[in-house]
Amino acid sequence: MRNLIKKHIYYWFLFLGIFCAACSKVPRDILSEKKMQAVQVDMQLAESMISMKSREYKEPEQKAALYQAVFRKHGITEAQYDSSLVWYGKNLDIYMKVYDRMIADLNKKQKELGDIQASAAPVTKQDSVDIWPRRDYLTLMPDALFNGVLFDVSPESNYPSGSTFVFGMDVWGINKQMRYYPEVRLFADQGDTIVSVSEKVLRDGHFQAVLQTLPTKQVKRVFGQIFMNNADSASYYKIYLDEIELMRYNYGRWDEIRQNNDIHQQKDQAPAL
Repeated sequence: MRNLIKKHIYYWFLFLGIFCAACSKVPRDILSEKKMQAVQVDMQLAESMISMKSREYKEPEQKAALYQAVFRKHGITEAQYDSSLVWYGKNLDIYMKVYDRMIADLNKKQKELGDIQASAAPVTKQDSVDIWPRRDYLTLMPDALFNGVLFDVSPESNYPSGSTFVFGMDVWGINKQMRYYPEVRLFADQGDTIVSVSEKVLRDGHFQAVLQTLPTKQVKRVFGQIFMNNADSASYYKIYLDEIELMRYNYGRWDEIRQNNDIHQQKDQAPAL
């Protein structure tokens, strides 16, 4: 009888294991959602440590050693992490769940370790406000293990309905030999709706990505990432991003500014009489 019960329990757990594996959307060779969440939390803390102690982590070898410590802690390799980043980047519905849980973990750790990014700009209904929460420059390098930055702006009170968010920066280092380009992803949480925009940086100069939110719902938070796939790292040296900003405009204000700029450009290009 005992052998029969043990056999029954064994097959029950075997069935549960097979069922859970079948339900998982993440391939076996990719870090699971829970694992990716834990690794991303530590990678963000490592990035923050590098930002706050830039003199101590001046050399690429020092940064690499810190990243490798994260990989050793979680028992993974750099290749596993890189391939997982690429897979989650192509499966945003799953990535957003992981990202939300990661942010919740970071917010919890912030109370213990201090803020890992600059505080968001004061929340008011004032128009044309820069709410970018991190430093205004970034260098994308072939030897960086996490080549980019995540950002999250969660105001104390919601942003007004229909706000427009304009992400802008100056870019140097893009070339035609590159297979992969930097990508900017911007999301706005409006309760039961998340609006987003995703654009690649294809040339040097000033870059802009515009996210228009729904006019019927307030904005609870704005978040996203700048990310560079390093699978073809031999095709570039460094890419410099400077004057990074994330402007918030009241409903309709961005269209008005853009129209005025178009009018001024037309006047400047008009032939003199």
